[in-house]
Amino acid sequence: MSEKTIGQINEKIENGEANIYTAEEFKKLIKKDDAPSFEEVDVVTCGTCGVMSGTAAILNFIVSPPGEFIRANEVYLNGVPAYAGPCPNEWLGSVDVILHGTAHSLHDENYGGGFLLKDLLEGKTVDVRVESADGKTIENTMTIDDITRGQIIGARMAFKNYTAFTNPNNEAVKSIFAATPLEGNLRGLTFSGCGDLNPLQNDIPHNVIREGCKVLINGAVGYILGDGTRSSPEKPNLMLSADYKQMDPYYMGGFKTGQGGEIYDTVAIPIPVLNEEIYNNLLVTDDMIDLPVADIKGRHLPLDNTNYDEMWNGYDLRPQYDDGKCTGCASCTVEKVCPTNAFKDRKLNLAHCFGCGMCANYCENNAFDMNTGDVDLTINGEKVNIPIICRQSDRLRGNKLSLKLKQLIENKEFKL
Repeated sequence: MSEKTIGQINEKIENGEANIYTAEEFKKLIKKDDAPSFEEVDVVTCGTCGVMSGTAAILNFIVSPPGEFIRANEVYLNGVPAYAGPCPNEWLGSVDVILHGTAHSLHDENYGGGFLLKDLLEGKTVDVRVESADGKTIENTMTIDDITRGQIIGARMAFKNYTAFTNPNNEAVKSIFAATPLEGNLRGLTFSGCGDLNPLQNDIPHNVIREGCKVLINGAVGYILGDGTRSSPEKPNLMLSADYKQMDPYYMGGFKTGQGGEIYDTVAIPIPVLNEEIYNNLLVTDDMIDLPVADIKGRHLPLDNTNYDEMWNGYDLRPQYDDGKCTGCASCTVEKVCPTNAFKDRKLNLAHCFGCGMCANYCENNAFDMNTGDVDLTINGEKVNIPIICRQSDRLRGNKLSLKLKQLIENKEFKL
């Protein structure tokens, strides 16, 4: 079997001779029966974006001048609890906190750690409240410039395997796997996963995606710490980490669900094509990747199976908004259901849009044009057609970060 080494590929990169493809570029060539051979490809950059509940931030920031309080017992940022510790920082006026991406504000369960971390990266000012060990309450404001150190740790990110959900029951069900309570009687399907763009889907088993490898997390260079907390050979995921302050707010943020605010992240990983086994694993396409469909109340009880080609092929990644059709409803349904708050005051912020499809499926005036697709299934012996109403993954962001990684490698700014 022919083989290459990382050193040989890095030398080709240094000399400007490496053949580098994004996963999107590579899959398009496969589908055209025009895929480059093993000898003709050196690196494929793969990416995924989606709700990643295991995300946490470790932050240190200044709250007050030294000497004003002993140490923090409780810390709240825009009402979102951040857990004080592990360092007490006695009398220093600074705090160390661990902030969960899934933590919810005391004032609004739809605002949480994901939205807060995006707000800070975008340069917004947030309110800080500290309850100290000596009975004091310190109230202040802060921006990202007040954070002396920030690190994101994802306990489980970039899952290879996901499940799609529908609701065959009569009553709506609240779940983190749907942007709003999922209506019953099979009225809609929600799913996650970027299919054949996903890094772990392209490296089965972990031939090159291993502990210590460099990756991009929300635009910042980071590292694989190892397997994620619920990883298994059948359902792998990764534990990742990167410098929070180096991240691009476009690639991370909050995502409202039926159970309150969650957090989404974007991850890109390079796959050096060292041997033909690694190359052959890259030949997977969406139609080859199974996606079980389960009862959202049962979760692990598949009703039927589909694949990612049925989820993504030919469908739109972003909506088109026609403000001429918007009648300015007194209570805008889209503003309520938009998971990322991308639609406000009759304006669509495409930088915040996730391409989930909720606007097109819920706008009462059809002001949003977006084909999110549908899927034919057989459930309890009956054939049904179910519209795809919500995506909790975003191929557009996954593609963009894969392209950024490719460009960094080509520019010799990211070494394998």
